[in-house]
Amino acid sequence: MNTPTIERAAAVLLKREDSVVDGDPVTQEWPGLDLETAYAIQDETLRLRQARGETVVGVKLGLTSRAKQKRMGVDSPLTAWLTDAMVLPAGEPLPLERYIHPRAEPEIVFVLGQDLTGPGITAADALRAVECVRGGIEIIDSRYRDFRFTLPDVVADNASSAAFVTGPLARASVDLDATLEQCALEVNDTVVDTATGAAVLGDPALALAFAANELAKRGHSLRAGWVVLTGGMTDAVPVEKGTTVAANFGSLGRVQVRG
Repeated sequence: MNTPTIERAAAVLLKREDSVVDGDPVTQEWPGLDLETAYAIQDETLRLRQARGETVVGVKLGLTSRAKQKRMGVDSPLTAWLTDAMVLPAGEPLPLERYIHPRAEPEIVFVLGQDLTGPGITAADALRAVECVRGGIEIIDSRYRDFRFTLPDVVADNASSAAFVTGPLARASVDLDATLEQCALEVNDTVVDTATGAAVLGDPALALAFAANELAKRGHSLRAGWVVLTGGMTDAVPVEKGTTVAANFGSLGRVQVRG
């Protein structure tokens, strides 16, 4: 795909997000779309966001669970951008009118105290750059009809990023084994799923290291002060009007989103 096509694809996806409408996967129009080009579309979408005043506040990982990777036929995660427009203040209801078909999933969130630049970053290196660890909930909202897409489609669509909220409790990484951190996902006070941090690549620190190393391939670094959502610990659940989705963590407290 050439530069004008990348720009067009980015504009189409961002317009769908702004207009709260879904559509066909971009690979239907561009069947030769590969991952490298899909990331170029993602970066162009970020450029458009920044041009209208949004600021990068972090990155997220997707497909960090082995089960999700198997469903998509891949063997590694993907990365995407987070901006200040995606921050959901704690306690505020999710503005459902801004989303097409929002879903929520619990996440272990790293807040960086230092820059982290690949390549060659290990899990131990990654943890040394962490200022604190929080619980969180990410809202995903695909711009594709019925959440149906290929891997290049979802990468181009910024990994379905929509919104996120982080919990009030912060723990130092040295005081927490994120691999063992437990989480119970509730919908209207009923537990619908449980997991530990090991669901995220076996260790959320590996997800953080992966993000630093993958971003380095595109000339990017993780920055001090950024948040990193390490990937859904469970499958995502729909958020509808009147629904409360809560993530109860073992050490990181309770985080919730109200529809």
